Amino acid sequence: MTQKYDVVIIGAGPAGMTAATYASRANLSVMMIDKGIYGGQMNDTAEVENYPAFDSILGPDLAEKMYASSTRFGAEYTFGEVQNVIDHGKTKTIVTDDEQYEAKVVIVASGATHRHIGVPGEDKYSGRGVSYCAVCDGAFFKNEQIVVIGGGDSAVEEASYLANLAKDVTIVHRRDQLRASRIAQKRAFDTDNIDFSWNKRTEEIIGDDEKVTGVKVLDKISNQESVIKTNGVFIYVGIDPNTQGLENLGILDEKGWVLTDDNMQTKVPGIYAVGDVRKDSIRQIAAAVGDGAVAGKILFDYIQSLSDTEIEA
Repeated sequence: MTQKYDVVIIGAGPAGMTAATYASRANLSVMMIDKGIYGGQMNDTAEVENYPAFDSILGPDLAEKMYASSTRFGAEYTFGEVQNVIDHGKTKTIVTDDEQYEAKVVIVASGATHRHIGVPGEDKYSGRGVSYCAVCDGAFFKNEQIVVIGGGDSAVEEASYLANLAKDVTIVHRRDQLRASRIAQKRAFDTDNIDFSWNKRTEEIIGDDEKVTGVKVLDKISNQESVIKTNGVFIYVGIDPNTQGLENLGILDEKGWVLTDDNMQTKVPGIYAVGDVRKDSIRQIAAAVGDGAVAGKILFDYIQSLSDTEIEA
């Protein structure tokens, strides 16, 4: 049986929950669908220190507060993995692994996933020394030794950012040259406290069961293992949008990111995108909340226009 709502939100991270808050306050029926627990990547963040109104707050605690706000005015939440979204014009069908929904508006808030390197210790120490966000977590390692894994633009640019906070930053790269832009490379090479560990493959992230203490690497030339001592490991080997099931809508770029205008609207009327899944997102909690607020406000006018059309007809 198809369940009908005014708004279906795919994803329940900060962007999705904010959109749900705005839409439900406008007396619209709202369903949030997420394949994981609400909060998204906030649940993997030990502390958040750059979100307004809090000097510091645990990521899961911030997720709980946002969830309470998002459901306060009647928005609902359910587990589910979206398999397909079908545009019928004034309505959309959302097909999950075990349910089907109909909505006037769909908000894509499914976020993005940082690629993992898949070594022992990576998942164990996530949030306890392993991070995928320098802006989020860099301040926790002020004046310490930091390791950045990767050789592309993100790795090199974030290493330069971290160098302003850390005592030393070591970029570990599996090749003998970087893939980052020349500008990013020059900035890193010119920074005194950035070192490079070339031709190294990360074998393991080691720790004392509470926090990271080092990174075990293998020299691909000499075949010798060594350990780089550190309490902070920042991994930048790529990030992928969570846009499975949206391919048929024509709203994605060549890499799978959702294209929107400044009002979070895609080129398909009634389909919006907010947060990290957008092509132009800066991937910060506060920015995601802003996206959600814009979409949650704008969509009311769109739904009203559907009603006006029905009256005229």
